[in-house]
Amino acid sequence: MDSPSHQPLPGRLYVVSTPIGNLGDLSARARTLLDQVDLVACEDTRVTGKLMRHIGANTPLVAYHEHNEKTKAIELGEELSAGKSIALVSDAGTPGISDPGFRIVRECRRRGLPVEAVPGPCALTALLSVSGLPTNGFLFVGFLPPKGAARRTFLERHRDFAYTLALYESCHRIGKCLDDIVSTLGSERVVALGKELTKIHETVFVGSAQRVAEQLASAAKKGEFTVLIAPSSFEL
Repeated sequence: MDSPSHQPLPGRLYVVSTPIGNLGDLSARARTLLDQVDLVACEDTRVTGKLMRHIGANTPLVAYHEHNEKTKAIELGEELSAGKSIALVSDAGTPGISDPGFRIVRECRRRGLPVEAVPGPCALTALLSVSGLPTNGFLFVGFLPPKGAARRTFLERHRDFAYTLALYESCHRIGKCLDDIVSTLGSERVVALGKELTKIHETVFVGSAQRVAEQLASAAKKGEFTVLIAPSSFEL
């Protein structure tokens, strides 16, 4: 089977996954493209700047984030139409997965411009792969509503969902989120919680919602968390 070239082609958008912690997870193809494209569109130029310095790349960076995405997608579409090659990255993981990216990809599709995935790290799939929870089907819902009442309403609505629920949560709300899972879905509902995935202090908790909530209470709360909720019929 032919493999896509490491060298960027003009007028093409590359959606590049970057490490979620361990810099060794950056693929050789991603490394070459980030160094060779005309422009890298990134969430935070400071964060991506560190990665670029790590790989010795000097490619110009342009900020592309949730606050300027609508207008910047059109501007980048013009750059692509003019023949530039652009890599899209987020601060960590796969662009578009609860991160900016959707609008520039849509703009490329509207213009008939080629878009190429450069797959790699993703916290969602990383936790699914090591959790031991059912992976034959899952629903990824991004971040749940920040307010407790809305969060509990969502959980109640999906109480009997037949597949694993997957979500992201911030360090500021993860404790309350687990408490809501316990109160809404029951203390024995099986969950998996991943923190600092691929980093030195990576921790994965798997067990009853009550037990995981207790384990988290005594652990450091840093960064963003990935949470899986098993179907009600599932037992470890």
